Amino acid sequence: MKFTLSWLKEHLATDASIDEIVERMTMTGLEVESVEDAGEKLKAFTVARVISAAKHPNADKLQVCQVETAQGQLEIVCGAPNARAGLVTAFAPIGAYVPGLDVTLEARPVRGVVSNGMLCSGAELELDDEADGILELDPELKVGTPVAEALGLNDPVIDIEVTPNRPDWLGVHGIARDLAAAGLGKTTAKQILPVRGAFPCSIKIETDDKDACPLFAGRVIRGVKNGPSPAWLQQRLRAVGLRPRNALVDVTNLLSLDRARPLHVYDASKVKGVIRARLGRDGESFKALDGNVYNVTPDMCVIADDDKVLGLGGVMGGEESGSSEATTDVFIESAYFDPARTHRTGRATGIVSDAQYRFARGVDPDFTLPGLELATRLILDLCGGEPSEVYVAGETIAPPAPVTFDPDRVRRIAGIEVKAPRVRAVLKDLGFEVSGEGQGSKNFIVQPPSWRRDIEGAADLVEEVARIEGYDKMPELAPPRASGFRAPPASVGESRTRLARRAAASLGYLEAITWSFCSRAQARAFGGGAEEMLVANPIASDLDCMRPSALPQLLAAAQKNADRGFEDARLFEAGPAYGSTEDSGQQRTVAAVWRARPPRHWRAAPQPDIFDIKRDCLVVLEALGAPVASLQTSSDVPAHWRPGRAGALRLGNKVLAIFGEIHPRALKAIGVDAPALAFEIFLDAVPAPRAKGSRAKPPLEKLELQPLSRDFAFIVDDGVPAADVVRAAFGADKQLIADVALFDIYRGERMAAGKKSLAIEVTLQPREKTLTDADIEAASAKIVSAVMKATGGTLRG
Repeated sequence: MKFTLSWLKEHLATDASIDEIVERMTMTGLEVESVEDAGEKLKAFTVARVISAAKHPNADKLQVCQVETAQGQLEIVCGAPNARAGLVTAFAPIGAYVPGLDVTLEARPVRGVVSNGMLCSGAELELDDEADGILELDPELKVGTPVAEALGLNDPVIDIEVTPNRPDWLGVHGIARDLAAAGLGKTTAKQILPVRGAFPCSIKIETDDKDACPLFAGRVIRGVKNGPSPAWLQQRLRAVGLRPRNALVDVTNLLSLDRARPLHVYDASKVKGVIRARLGRDGESFKALDGNVYNVTPDMCVIADDDKVLGLGGVMGGEESGSSEATTDVFIESAYFDPARTHRTGRATGIVSDAQYRFARGVDPDFTLPGLELATRLILDLCGGEPSEVYVAGETIAPPAPVTFDPDRVRRIAGIEVKAPRVRAVLKDLGFEVSGEGQGSKNFIVQPPSWRRDIEGAADLVEEVARIEGYDKMPELAPPRASGFRAPPASVGESRTRLARRAAASLGYLEAITWSFCSRAQARAFGGGAEEMLVANPIASDLDCMRPSALPQLLAAAQKNADRGFEDARLFEAGPAYGSTEDSGQQRTVAAVWRARPPRHWRAAPQPDIFDIKRDCLVVLEALGAPVASLQTSSDVPAHWRPGRAGALRLGNKVLAIFGEIHPRALKAIGVDAPALAFEIFLDAVPAPRAKGSRAKPPLEKLELQPLSRDFAFIVDDGVPAADVVRAAFGADKQLIADVALFDIYRGERMAAGKKSLAIEVTLQPREKTLTDADIEAASAKIVSAVMKATGGTLRG
């Protein structure tokens, strides 16, 4: 929701500065996204007048214009079809930065003719989306006038984020009302007087479904003269990013932003018979104002005449019945549409218009008729004409239910000491009606206004008082604890998650928090996407399925980082994954991705591979207390892992983790560039660490005896994992063997077919005495025997 400071001050009499207004907005619950000074962005642009426009000698679609500017007469090459003698437009001199093109102008020839500047469109100045022609400004403007001043853009534009429960903040008047209640000034709203009709309304209206459209009002205005709206109205719309169309359309856009009251204007000559608000029918369709054709369903509320569908109620009107500059008789629609149905229609069609955005949140039903009267007055002032009487179909919407409220609850719930008279005053300033419950009772009976249908109980009223008084007045007190209270210890799952997060962060991974949902296509690429995992009411169309793994979202995040120049992204997340069977269900996981891209340099490290990601996975597992030395590596991994470049770490039949390279097919399905390394640890599968014995081994760095090493080479079948050899050697003598490392793999001419040689270095660490030759030989025999028994291999001579 955007509005200018001057627009706000038309509804709020205040001397507060822009900074004071923004601060008070924030304290009353309005989330200010930004404050933009368009005048600063457009300071280089001035008003210029085209003296003549001649065809370019070397290009059919270009013109060479002589232009009167603040710098004198200049020759400018222009490709706009509306460039003509006498046109007043926006001029950018050499050296100006054009925001819509992201370029700084230089004097350079265009097909052999040097252009000494540029004549600009609204899109090039980021004022609107119109790029087909240059701006057409008021002919009375003086050459050299700053464009920001000419367009009324030297006025700060405030952009706020509106929560779904406050549709009244989608109008400048509603924002001013809350700021006035917060003590920032006084509202200046004038009474809206009805416009007397000169004749009965010639177009009848009906509402066939009271749930979809409970209230439908309208009137005819005949003899209007439609055309461009006045400069003040065009400037106001441009300031908030809307392109002026014509006076009739601009009036409806103005009231939508000013009073949160969407309206629609029909060309009365294009309406046949009665206008009805009804449910759609199978097979119906219409062409909307955005140029697209939409199919209608029986769940949608449509506005239709006797022949055709005119539009979707509360969403968008149709192109066929829309007004144009040739329109002379109009019908103005002001209605109340069911918010839930409007929301569903917007999602089904993909239309998020200003009207749909407001009706889906719930506009003020009591402003249906006043909004119609206000629109009538504006149209008569701008376009002339003669209005009919107002025609109303349907019934007035029941007001929100009153709330019994004890003013002392503000102190008990919010911790702010506010006297009962002040509570009453705050609520009345916000539009609530407050009366006493009866003699002898301190309670209030509070009637919420028609625009506050989110008020359902006393706690909501406490929040209203607290935000107006100021959340900063809440005392910073810790909640009282019972005597002897002790915070409960973290669960096993919580402790493991904390340890895993610390370990992953220590390895250089950055923690990410992503959605627990993903698109069904992403889920299918990673082994999920079953029917039972679909979300019944997703928050977005691409978040319609519970994720089978955190990997798709992490990979997508890594790709976004790469697209923005951070190639070597390493991300991790500790969060849930969801399976479609009872065995998998919801499980705690720690997932990490590494989009390994070392810099291109002659001294750069080699490309990381699966052994690097395996190392990281083992470090995290070791931090969790997993028996890393006892884990077995297998190649049996799900289909989204690349065969031969991924492995599963198992303890018996349990899979504790999977590591390796993601399959290129899975990466392509989610739009991520290959290659990508990853690991995923299943926290619930990690066994609890064994209790440590009372006699712990002294750490290696405290031992005074010198370690020694011995090398062994074993000939084994080609399919035997090296990890089996290392594990068997480790287990030969756990008291004496401190480390086992694989240092060579050989396949060659001296090796039989289907065989390979694995060479390991075994480090022996004596703890009580220096080893004799006999001790060393005995240990070596144990190692050879253990490896041969575990792998079926033989000692290489």
